[in-house]
Amino acid sequence: MKLFILIYAVLFSVIEGNSQELKSPNGDLVMQFSLELNGVPTYKLAYKNKAVIKPSHLGLELKNDEKSLLNSFEISNTETVIFDETWQPVWGETKDIRNHYNELAVELTQIETERKIIIRFRLFNDGLGFRYEFPSQENLVYFVIREEKTQFAMTGDHTAFWIPGDYDSQEYDFTESKLSEIRSLFDTALTDNASQKQYSKTGVQTSLMMKTADGLYVNLHEAALVNYSCMNLNLDDENMIFESWLTPDANGDKGYMQAPCTSPWRTVMVSDDARDILASNITLNLNEPCAIEDTSWIKPVKYIGVWWEMITGKSSWQYTDELPSVELGITDYTKVKPNKTHAANNTKVKRYIDFASEHGFDGVLVEGWNEGWEDWFGKSKDYVFDFVTPYPDFDIEAIHSYAKSKGVKMIMHHETSGSARNYERHLDQAYQFMKDHGYDAVKSGYVGDMLPRGEHHYGQWTVNHFQYCVEKAADYEIMVNAHEAVRPTGISRTYPNLIGNESARGTEFQAFGGSKPNHVTVLPFTRLIGGPMDYTPGIFEMDISKLNPDNNSHVNSTIANQLALYVTMYSPLQMAADLPEHYQQFMDAFQFIKDVALDWDESTYLEAEPGYYVTIARKEKGTNNWFVGNVNGNESRVSTIKFDFLEKGKKYKATIYADAKDAHYKTNPQAYKITTKTVTSKSKLSQLSVPGGGYAISVMEIK
Repeated sequence: MKLFILIYAVLFSVIEGNSQELKSPNGDLVMQFSLELNGVPTYKLAYKNKAVIKPSHLGLELKNDEKSLLNSFEISNTETVIFDETWQPVWGETKDIRNHYNELAVELTQIETERKIIIRFRLFNDGLGFRYEFPSQENLVYFVIREEKTQFAMTGDHTAFWIPGDYDSQEYDFTESKLSEIRSLFDTALTDNASQKQYSKTGVQTSLMMKTADGLYVNLHEAALVNYSCMNLNLDDENMIFESWLTPDANGDKGYMQAPCTSPWRTVMVSDDARDILASNITLNLNEPCAIEDTSWIKPVKYIGVWWEMITGKSSWQYTDELPSVELGITDYTKVKPNKTHAANNTKVKRYIDFASEHGFDGVLVEGWNEGWEDWFGKSKDYVFDFVTPYPDFDIEAIHSYAKSKGVKMIMHHETSGSARNYERHLDQAYQFMKDHGYDAVKSGYVGDMLPRGEHHYGQWTVNHFQYCVEKAADYEIMVNAHEAVRPTGISRTYPNLIGNESARGTEFQAFGGSKPNHVTVLPFTRLIGGPMDYTPGIFEMDISKLNPDNNSHVNSTIANQLALYVTMYSPLQMAADLPEHYQQFMDAFQFIKDVALDWDESTYLEAEPGYYVTIARKEKGTNNWFVGNVNGNESRVSTIKFDFLEKGKKYKATIYADAKDAHYKTNPQAYKITTKTVTSKSKLSQLSVPGGGYAISVMEIK
């Protein structure tokens, strides 16, 4: 009891009547909460005695409310908690996750209205999470958010890795700049997309990664985005203060609330070591525990697919070129001329199944199998797909039987063209159709503007739609990989059948003009903070004109870099995205994709600098084998690592897939070398990584 009281006194203290102080378990982080003279809730954060967040206001502006929830508060109660648990994810970067924090809940009463809110702070060793809670009460039941006014006041003109604030798309390359330069660079940071809507020349999206002049790494994000609007950030670039900017609905409102309820958590990760940002589990820990009682059907998936050839323009999704207009249930596809470029045909799909079976892949994705692709996009069309009717050249029964005979699972594709209402109408039928035909995973898509018209991809209504689909899928024991959905915020802890998302600029953009060669050195610090990404790596043929003479795009990566992505871009869902014939040209390099694991007992972050390099080692679940990945940015560098993560006293065979000396992402991307050596926990490695390059290592225990 004395020990507990001592810890309590150290970690929680009252500075004065309207101020509270909270320390992280290790004491490195200190958060102070206070009320300003006019009753405005305010917080600040320091790390090792360095300011991270200067005094910043908290509160919400309400619609049609004279007072809102911004000021005139007094502290009516405080509660503190010390929490420490270890939990096991269904799949993940580590077998065990420690959830250790100190909590301060501040109950505030607005003097004039007697309305109550709670601001709950959780301080971990690597960052802060806080949210608004609205308890059951007479004076605040139904209310509409005009804007959330959460501030993050920066301590200086930090270097940031940012993408433009947008209500509909995160599919942008990252820009590295000072905060003060965002306004002048905003227009050049924009690229065209199927659906996009910006709101400010200083607006950016989370997860936002920054580095201070004195070497602190700061990351702003959110966790547990449920029944709320996705948060963007808007920068006051005179005072260097970010303020939350929620995605509006068709009426311009930011959220319809019914107490009791809560906001998502707002997160501030901070460390003087970039590797700590990659290792952080704050986002997962701020979500609720698993809601699925039996998770035995949720399994990591390595797959190939009929996809890249359509992305590059080599083949088509649509069955015919004769139909300018399609009406499902009326259009008769048996009476039209096939275009001979339709990829999802029986013969081709069976070849993919054969390749998957031969090389040990779990599944095959097929896009363009179902009627409606002739006029699916850009028409604001409600009844665009029914998700159950195949084209004449795709025999779903025969494909199911053939895949089953080869020990391969088929992966369903549900493109909605943004018509979320139509998808919900068909969802039960579509999921039952999947179960009847042996599909236990689906890739869904939301390309284009959302329907109902006026809604955005990241607004409260659509966020609720995405959540509904995941929860409904769990009822059918189906795993979900949602593309063009809202960026993940750790929801996979609660619903681990959400095994992947896109929600960022993925590999497909390499066929749409290319991405920056350092793009994959930024994503682990930004998009992947919220959950795994279906990045679709594994491209071996970088010259897209060899697939489609009309497409002069280039994949800005070396083969070694592509291999490393299977380690650095964590996901329990990994695709070998290229065509089988390209893998057959480089079967020695393809071996790494076949060998690399999907689920891990341990992850060790060896080197990290956002925008420049990332090196990660991961231990395969249930074995003593490790895999290492290094991705490099725009300039050549020598990566130096130690193998001290290996078990002492054991020997391992290391197979190193590395850039050749003359490799370069643009001029010589297919130049690589493979070497083997015996390593132990005492071994070291110095390895060249060229621009847009990297290396991958399989480290197998010698028994």
